[in-house]
Amino acid sequence: MVVCCAITIASLITPLLPSASAAQSLSQVQARVRQLEEEATTAAEGAQEAKVALASLTRTLVGIQAKAAVQGQSVSALSKSLSTIAVEQYKNSGLGQGLELLFSSDPTLFLDAAGSLEAITRRKSIALKKYQAAKQRLTATSLTVEDKLVLVKATQKKLTAQSARAVSKLAEAESLLAKLKKEDRARLARLAQEQEDADQKSSLAQAKKIIGISGRSGAALKFALKQIGDRYVFGAAGLTYWDCSGLTMRSFQAAGVSLPHSSAAQYRYGKAVPRSQLRPGDLVFFGRPISHVGIYLGGGKMVHAPRSGSRVKVASASSLGSKGYVGARRL
Repeated sequence: MVVCCAITIASLITPLLPSASAAQSLSQVQARVRQLEEEATTAAEGAQEAKVALASLTRTLVGIQAKAAVQGQSVSALSKSLSTIAVEQYKNSGLGQGLELLFSSDPTLFLDAAGSLEAITRRKSIALKKYQAAKQRLTATSLTVEDKLVLVKATQKKLTAQSARAVSKLAEAESLLAKLKKEDRARLARLAQEQEDADQKSSLAQAKKIIGISGRSGAALKFALKQIGDRYVFGAAGLTYWDCSGLTMRSFQAAGVSLPHSSAAQYRYGKAVPRSQLRPGDLVFFGRPISHVGIYLGGGKMVHAPRSGSRVKVASASSLGSKGYVGARRL
């Protein structure tokens, strides 16, 4: 789900506002909107995690359902085989072995028939065991299908809820801004634009200093740094708009590494790296539960797509607003 947001709020409110009380009021609005943007971003990443999980579960479910269909055909075929054997046994047993011997004019013929009957009985016993085993496998597979269906429904519910929460948080932020005076909204928008422009200028300058990084890490960083200035949009994965995990996914895709579109899911890839041993190209993760990811540049910096209302930029890799640093992975 892609939700574009036009909210832009300054990270700092300058003291040039009309009065101290007005400045305090606008600062409170700015802080609350920023919090809502972060909560919306967290929910959006939760939706991405659910989306990745749902795709995986669906693939698994389709495979299990196909297996159940094959097993069902096997059980049906074995059942027909048992019916055929039963008919053959009935035809050969006829009046019963004792009466057949009694009325037979040729005991040799009876003994031949008895041998055939024994062979049919053995076949029936083997077929019955195969049927029972196939039936048990089908029952087990059917139960697995039911379990997966429950998980699929639960994951679909989570995806819907998280997506709705993200939209709701942004709507709340928009509503909060709508209550401001027109001139205050314009001032905040202008200050936000100035801050983003300053961040972009600084980010581009820092990007030029990144040299000598080879291999997959270098290729991923090179791709990500080219996106500086692009807007953040929920669920976007380029090539104009990005969310955090969409940017890291495409960056490493350019380096030949396949990643899912979810920060939480990406945290399960590669190997863990202690914070003291971070190297350029490592993925750095934030939030509990994990809801943000960036690519480490070195010097305590990362390139990332921050949140709604912001752009791809270079920023501190120590924390992200209320989201603390969780860990890093090397691919």
